[in-house]
Amino acid sequence: MSDETETATDAAPKKKKGKGKLIMILGAVTVLGGGAGGAYALGYLGGGHAKSAAEEAGYKMVPKSEQKRGGGGAGKEGEGGGGGKAPPPGVGGDKYASNYYPLDKDFTSNLQDSVHYVQVGIAVSTPYDDTVIENLKTNEIAVRSAVLMALGDATEDEVFTSQGKDKLAKRLAAAINATLKQKEGFGGISNVYFTSFVVQ
Repeated sequence: MSDETETATDAAPKKKKGKGKLIMILGAVTVLGGGAGGAYALGYLGGGHAKSAAEEAGYKMVPKSEQKRGGGGAGKEGEGGGGGKAPPPGVGGDKYASNYYPLDKDFTSNLQDSVHYVQVGIAVSTPYDDTVIENLKTNEIAVRSAVLMALGDATEDEVFTSQGKDKLAKRLAAAINATLKQKEGFGGISNVYFTSFVVQ
C-alpha cells in the first residue's frame, strides 16, 4: 500500500510540472504572437506615413490581385483570346502590381568630360494607380528636362558598366520623382528601365 501511495504522490507533482510548462509555453507563444502582430501593425501603419499621405492625396497602390491582365486580345477573364486567365501564384514577386509607362522619344546627351554621347530610351514603373502616370504625362516637358540634366551628369564609367547603368537608372528615377513632387506634390516612380541604350 505504501508503495502505491508513494507512486500516486510522485505522479501528482509531475502532472503539475507539465501543466506549468504548458502554461509557460502558451504564455510565451501569446506574448510572441502579440508582439509579432503589434510589429506587423506598426510596420504597416508606421511605415505607412508616406503611403497614407499619398493615399490622402488620392494615390492608390494597386495590389497584384487587382492588376489588369492582358494578352491575346482578351477582355474580361474567361472571354475570348485565352489570355485573360491569371497565372498561378508563385513564390516570388512584389505585393503590389507595377504600372509601366514608356516615354515616347529617346533622350540624347553628351557625357560629362567626354567626346562621347549617350542616347537612351526609358520606361518608368510605379506601384500606384494611373494618377502617377497621368501626372507624368501632364508634366512631360519638365520631366524630359530633368532626365536630360541627369544624363548630362553621367560619366563614361556609368554608361559602359552594368553597375554604372544601374546607378544612372536610380539617378533618373530620383530626378523624375523630384520634378513630379515639385509639380504635383508627389513622385511615385519606383524604377526607371532602359528600353534602348547607345553610346557613340
